[in-house]
Amino acid sequence: MATPDFIRDLRASIGHQMLWLPGVSAVVFDDEGRVLLGRRVDTGKWAVIGGISEPGEQPAQTAAREVFEETAVRVVPERVVLVEAMQPITYPNGDRCQFMDVTLRCRAIGGEAAVNDDESLAVGWFAMDALPELDEYALTRIKRAQEAGPAWFQGMGEEPATP
Repeated sequence: MATPDFIRDLRASIGHQMLWLPGVSAVVFDDEGRVLLGRRVDTGKWAVIGGISEPGEQPAQTAAREVFEETAVRVVPERVVLVEAMQPITYPNGDRCQFMDVTLRCRAIGGEAAVNDDESLAVGWFAMDALPELDEYALTRIKRAQEAGPAWFQGMGEEPATP
């Protein structure tokens, strides 16, 4: 994931101290019920599309921007799927951060899926019965996005189901 300029500016002042950051994950479905995934440059793994909100940017705007930047697909965010504070991360360079992830279900409305930046090795549409290997983070978000239920919130009773 490319580091936004505002984070580089903060790091110049605070060094490796913990940053609390807003993250957005987008689970994108097309009219055929397929899910859009990207194969990340940093890990080589397939994942849902996501990124960091810019200052003042709403989560739905972040989802639409990130999906287009990474895949050239235009989307309309439809609903909040889940909100979850992630575990703190320490990157190889020593930077520490923790993300508050807001996952949104999105509907594709245009564009052709293609690698559209330097953060992805590949992008593509996958039928639910033909998903590539995914980590639990992505699988949980995809499963929750398929459900009609209300948004899921960590710490409010029910634990997330593992697919």
